[in-house]
Amino acid sequence: MKTTRREFIKISGMTAAGAAIAGTVLGQVQKASESVNENAAEEHEWTRTPTYCEICFWKCAGWVYKNKEGQIKKIIGNVNDHHARGKLCPRGTGGIGAYYDEDRLKKPLIRKVNEEGKQEFVEVEWEEAIDFIAKKMKGIKKKYGAEHLALFIHGAPGKHFEHLFAAFGNENHAEPAYAQCAGPREAGFFATFGVGVGSPEPADMQNSKCIIFIGNHIGENMHNSFVQEVSLAIDNGAKIIVADPRLSTIAAKATHWLPIKPATDMALLLAWMHVLIYDNLYDKEYIDRYAFGFDQLKDHVKNFTPEWASGITTLDPELIRKSAYEMAAAAPSAVIHPGRHTTWYGDDTQRLRAIAIINALLGAWGRRGGMYIGVRKKVPNFPTIKYPHPHWSWKDITKDKYKNAAVGITNVLLDASLPDYPKEHQIKGWFIAGTSFINSIPDRKKIFKAMENQELIVVVDTMPMEMTGYADVVLPETTYLERYDYARDGKNRVAQVAFRMPATEPLYDSKPAWWIARKLGMKLGLNNYYPWRDMEEVLDWQFKQIGSSLEEMKQIGVKTVDSGEDIYLREGEDYEFNTNTGKIELYSTDFAEKGYNPLPTYTKHEEAPPGYYYFVYGRAPMHTFGRTQNNPNLNDLMDTNTVWINPKTAKLWGIENGTEIWLQNQDGIVSEFSTKARVTERIRPDSVYLVHGFGHNRNLLKKAFGKGINDVPLITNIKVDPIMGGTGMRNNFVTFLLEKPVKEEEVES
Repeated sequence: MKTTRREFIKISGMTAAGAAIAGTVLGQVQKASESVNENAAEEHEWTRTPTYCEICFWKCAGWVYKNKEGQIKKIIGNVNDHHARGKLCPRGTGGIGAYYDEDRLKKPLIRKVNEEGKQEFVEVEWEEAIDFIAKKMKGIKKKYGAEHLALFIHGAPGKHFEHLFAAFGNENHAEPAYAQCAGPREAGFFATFGVGVGSPEPADMQNSKCIIFIGNHIGENMHNSFVQEVSLAIDNGAKIIVADPRLSTIAAKATHWLPIKPATDMALLLAWMHVLIYDNLYDKEYIDRYAFGFDQLKDHVKNFTPEWASGITTLDPELIRKSAYEMAAAAPSAVIHPGRHTTWYGDDTQRLRAIAIINALLGAWGRRGGMYIGVRKKVPNFPTIKYPHPHWSWKDITKDKYKNAAVGITNVLLDASLPDYPKEHQIKGWFIAGTSFINSIPDRKKIFKAMENQELIVVVDTMPMEMTGYADVVLPETTYLERYDYARDGKNRVAQVAFRMPATEPLYDSKPAWWIARKLGMKLGLNNYYPWRDMEEVLDWQFKQIGSSLEEMKQIGVKTVDSGEDIYLREGEDYEFNTNTGKIELYSTDFAEKGYNPLPTYTKHEEAPPGYYYFVYGRAPMHTFGRTQNNPNLNDLMDTNTVWINPKTAKLWGIENGTEIWLQNQDGIVSEFSTKARVTERIRPDSVYLVHGFGHNRNLLKKAFGKGINDVPLITNIKVDPIMGGTGMRNNFVTFLLEKPVKEEEVES
């Protein structure tokens, strides 16, 4: 095996002190589990603190309950939170497991070379770790410039480190949540309505009479309030239409399930447009008042009949037509949900444009049961001096190529990290917080090559995820149950602010992200950007600007604020959209000006080679990406994934339920671990399905290590969206290996 400057290090075992603490923690876990059946009379002695959950990024507000010994006993929803509706999902109720996980990172670690010349991690005190990072950052700034660092973030830690980097003179921030997830829908909806989608997506499903899902695994992608809304809509008789190659949880509840051939979604969407327009089912009054470019769209979809789409999608043309009639009958209380993970095939912005256009044809935007207009009460930033202006940023290396990128693109910054990238914009250091970078961004060969070119890699995490093994410095962050963070103030039906505070003291030698960022900022000489002592001072000032205070928020957890704005258009109301024409742009003038197709067009994508199958991946309701598989509470609910295979396909291969299999993709990449087959009629014969997030190869993740197949290494054929730069990851195909593959080093030995 080739030796590199940055070898993967298996973090050594715990110190004696760490083992002793873990023993205590395990005892607490046992006591916590036993407490479920305790007499409820004891609960009057419990104390509670407000939080909002971070097991996923839905940020449901809740209460953390502790007994008189200070042990966390349970987490429940905050009944005043319109976002969570007073309930937590299975992930949220399992949040205690994140705190008590014995495999958590415990001390700062620095990569060093021992006397034998071998690289290893050494536990250090925080002062040494911060000093090391500050010295390296100053060195990179002096040698290349402050701009030659990249910040990769996700979740609550992001804001703290964005502030640090901006104060340092760097705007090269990016997160997988955009380029590997929701970016195409933001670009597509913005081009149509002049506003992005955001989170939570403003689909007014609780009032819908018809809800349409395109490959959206609601109920498995456990967005708490949405599951509650869809359940309510079904109880109220709403029709459900699902286009998906797999009979997903929501497809099993559908009025119409369209088992579409993968990579042909655009053909279905264009055919629906054809039926809505040429069968005169669209909302003519709404389109006449609010839309631009209807005549161009009508001419564009003239030949995209259900019969045309049937030959591409393999769907019955009458099913395509009938489902279009179903949604039109419910309009304007009908909505195609925009989806979340939308980076599929490389033409994804246009595919999401098509979804936006159909919502417009149904008259859904700004209408009850369609898409409401989200409102918010923005919590102001704590005042500091103006940030320095960087000499260059992500925009300078992105906008010429991907003109509609709205934020930094992870894969662009990854390209800039390669040794052959132009020196004036080359990235020489990575700071990674809150994201398992190596399991989020596809193309591992490129990632490893870029790593070799970095003079500093810092990883901030709660767990020893795969990326920590490649870091120069690993910093143990507290879980969300142990820290203050900025308030949740996103758009929703009702303007609310949710608050999080420490429910308990941090375990081990972990620190909150705000403390890490501030401490590092001081070492970098950025004291003027931190004119506050701690987050309590910041939060109290912020809450007072919106008519509350830190003390009040500690008592109520969630504050409702009258925004004074309507969430629906009034009947006959004139409305100016934030587009070039001030209208809903069915024909995008912005795209036309920039050289992109102003109307969505069908593109034929690659077909599965003989003996290979479309590789479809998705989520599980008890896990978030690859973050939670080691959580003891959630691991008990699901400890591995399975490969879904149609019985016809399984028969060809001699595969039965429970057969052990490995997967190999079209480029010869083989899964590191195996899993079991699930033979089911719920998947098309030309496709296989796998839940994302399993197959961890860090043996320090004791519960997750080696369990299941990791889909990320098998995603090697990537099609980049030319409009906003997202990575289309569903152009990959897999076949089956029924015997354990022999690795090259095993053959050589």
